[in-house]
Amino acid sequence: MRLKKYTDYALRVLIYTATKKEEKASIKEIADTFFISTEHVRKVVHQLSVNEYIETTRGRNGGITLAKQPGDINIGSVIRLMENDFYMLECFDGGHNQCVITSACKLRHVIGSAMQAFFQILDSYTLDDLIENKDELRELMGTE
Repeated sequence: MRLKKYTDYALRVLIYTATKKEEKASIKEIADTFFISTEHVRKVVHQLSVNEYIETTRGRNGGITLAKQPGDINIGSVIRLMENDFYMLECFDGGHNQCVITSACKLRHVIGSAMQAFFQILDSYTLDDLIENKDELRELMGTE
């Protein structure tokens, strides 16, 4: 399984924002730090803002801040939000499944169980867990 870059960027935005020493981050700072286009970051920031993970303020003193404490931002929830499809096999898509062995196949159960385990682990982590090493992250991102 592979997560989209969009999801990766969302997690980076959250990590960056959570470790920022100064109160607010900017889209340009984040884009420059991770070598991502500002337009990609803008789209990610918009979705995170609409879903109340971050707050954005426009204007001269504007910027991005976390809307919640890092310990209240669940990684599994963020990934579910950013990914729009977890149909790993055709049989997971009830409306378009044309596989002739679906009714007898055990693979769907195996993959389904693996997905449950995947999210069970992700659900046990918060943003706080990802930023335990804040000082090291700040140094690598140049935000000391």
